[in-house]
Amino acid sequence: MKATLAITSLFPIFLKNTVLELVTGMALDNRDALNSLGFPKAPEDTRVVVAMSGGVDSSVVAAELAREGYDVVGVTLQLYDHGAALSKKGACCAGIDIHDARRVAEDMGFPHYVLDYENIFRDAVIDEFADSYLAGATPVPCIRCNERVKFKDLLETAKDLDADCMATGHYIQRKVGPEGPELHMAADTARDQSYFLFSTKPDQLSFLRFPLGHLTSKAETRALATRYGLGIADKPDSQDICFVPNGDYASVIEKLRPGAAEPGDIVHVDGRVVGTHKGVIHYTIGQRRGLGIGGLDEPLYVVKLDVEAHHVIVGPKEMLSTRIIPVREINWLGDTPFQSQSEWHVSVKVRSTRPPTEAAIRPLSDTSAEVELFKPEEGVSPGQACVFYQNGSSRVLGGGWIWRGN
Repeated sequence: MKATLAITSLFPIFLKNTVLELVTGMALDNRDALNSLGFPKAPEDTRVVVAMSGGVDSSVVAAELAREGYDVVGVTLQLYDHGAALSKKGACCAGIDIHDARRVAEDMGFPHYVLDYENIFRDAVIDEFADSYLAGATPVPCIRCNERVKFKDLLETAKDLDADCMATGHYIQRKVGPEGPELHMAADTARDQSYFLFSTKPDQLSFLRFPLGHLTSKAETRALATRYGLGIADKPDSQDICFVPNGDYASVIEKLRPGAAEPGDIVHVDGRVVGTHKGVIHYTIGQRRGLGIGGLDEPLYVVKLDVEAHHVIVGPKEMLSTRIIPVREINWLGDTPFQSQSEWHVSVKVRSTRPPTEAAIRPLSDTSAEVELFKPEEGVSPGQACVFYQNGSSRVLGGGWIWRGN
C-alpha cells in the first residue's frame, strides 16, 4: 500500500516533521522543515486566508493558526440579504454569524473582511436550486456553493490577497500521496463532509487546507474554542441550508418562482388517481408521510415526480429500490485517468447520511458513467450526488450528479 501523509495544523511542527521522515524516508534539515500547513518557511511568513462562517469550526481554525503565528486573514461571505439574515438563526452566513466572525478576529488580532457575494451566490447556487426543484429533482446546494463560490471565487480572492493557502473548517482530510494531494474522509465519520466536497479540483486541493479533519469528535473542537477563549464555544451547529429557513424548501421556491406550486393528481403506478396534491415541489422521492391518501390497502411512497403532467406518482416500497444509477458532471480524483479502466470497483454514497456501499463504475466518457450498486438502495433521487471512495480506504476518488430516476 502506498503511504500518504496528512499535514494539518493543530500538530506540533516537530511531530509533523518526524512523521514526514517516517513516511518518506527523507531527513529534513532546518532549511527544509515544513510548517504545520506544509510550507518550507516560518508561520509568520505564511499568509493563510481563513473562510469564516461565524461558526465554531472555522473560528477554531482561524484562532489556532493565529496562535501558531501565521499571517491570518479572515474572510466572511455575505451570501444573501443582510437585513433578512439578521432575524434568522440556525444557518450559516446570517447577520449574527458575520458579527461572531468579526469578534473572533478582533479577539485574536488578525484582519477580517466581509465580502458581498449575494449576486454571485444567487446566480451560481440559488437559481439552480429553484430550477432543479421545479424539474422534480432534489438538489444539494451546499455542494454547488463549495464548488462555485467558496472554492472558486473566494479561492481566487485569497490568491489576490497573496495568500499561500486557504483554510476552512470542513471536516475532511487533505493528505499528500505519491501523485500529489489527495482528498480523504474525516477521522470523525459522524461529521465527515466529504460528500459535500467531492467536486474539489486537484488544483484547488493544492491550495486548500482542512485543519480539523483529523479530530475525532466535535467535543475536541469545542474544547479548543474554550481554550482560546472564543465566545462561540457553545454555539449550536448550523442545521439549515443558509437560505432555507426551517427546512421549508417549498416556500423558498414559491418566493423565487411565483406560481410554481401548481396542484395536480397523485397517481398510483397502475394508473389510478388516488388523491390530489398542492404542487410537485412539496414532495420528494421516497416520501411516505403527508401524502393525504390514507385508507388504501398498502403503504405508498413517492416513487417518481412527473413535472410536466403535474403528477406525484406513488407505489409500493419495493419500487424505490435502485441498482443502476446514471451519473454525469463527474469530477475524478484518482491517480490514473477515469477512462483508463472499463470498470472501477469502489464504494459510493448516494446520500450524505448513508454509509458507503460497494459498487462498480463503468465510464461512458470523462465526465459520465453508469454506477451499479451491488446492493440496491432506496430513494435514489435525481439531483443528489453520487460520491466515490476507494475500497478499504478513506480516500475520495471523486463523484458526480445523479441525473435520471428509475
